Amino acid sequence: MISYKYPLLIITQTNDDSVGLRKPKTIDVMGGTDLRTDISNWMPITVPEINKVFSDMPLHWCIAGGWALDLHLCKQTREHSDIDVIITRDEQLIAYQNLKRDWMLYKAQDGKLDLWEDGEYLDSTEDIWVSKSSETPWAFQIMIIDTEENFWTYKRDKSVRRPLDQICLKTVEGIPYLRPEIQLLHKAGSSQVREKDYNDFQTMLPSLLPQEKAWLKSSLNRQFPEGHAWLKFL
Repeated sequence: MISYKYPLLIITQTNDDSVGLRKPKTIDVMGGTDLRTDISNWMPITVPEINKVFSDMPLHWCIAGGWALDLHLCKQTREHSDIDVIITRDEQLIAYQNLKRDWMLYKAQDGKLDLWEDGEYLDSTEDIWVSKSSETPWAFQIMIIDTEENFWTYKRDKSVRRPLDQICLKTVEGIPYLRPEIQLLHKAGSSQVREKDYNDFQTMLPSLLPQEKAWLKSSLNRQFPEGHAWLKFL
């Protein structure tokens, strides 16, 4: 079982990092006649609630971000301001059709959050904010990842890739989450590595298997041939 040190419902400013996408500090939120500027108005749903939302959908999905690391450790190690879910670009419309009845989905792009319209295929959008209505807090985010011939490709270096069916692990309860070495790559590979990213890395190090460390080291060397501060620990 997973033990949670902190409450699972937290309202706070959102700037967590999941798959390399930074949540903007300021953003114009518009959708048709709706106008939302409450970007700090977060009440993320829990891990079991996310699983309930996505578990019956016929698509690839998994939890990402700081929660993915905590799921791997089977305990909550710090507070999380939000919760992120990964889906593939090819399966985005399946997710939309399964979510549209109960949720409002906003696409984050070019400094705006616009309503994701029914049937609209998102060619480049990577970040979706989700709430119950235009007036309720943000509940979770969807991160859209790109694939090539059943391989996940790292957005910052397309030469880094893994088979799509190997990028996630599962908890004993069957909840899928992004592999720790891939999540740590997204944290380390950002243009600005934050203190909490480094702390997450140090927290995860003792539990990483030799092959996971080797993959992370190889991937960082590809992205940063001039070197990276985390390499000395791997």
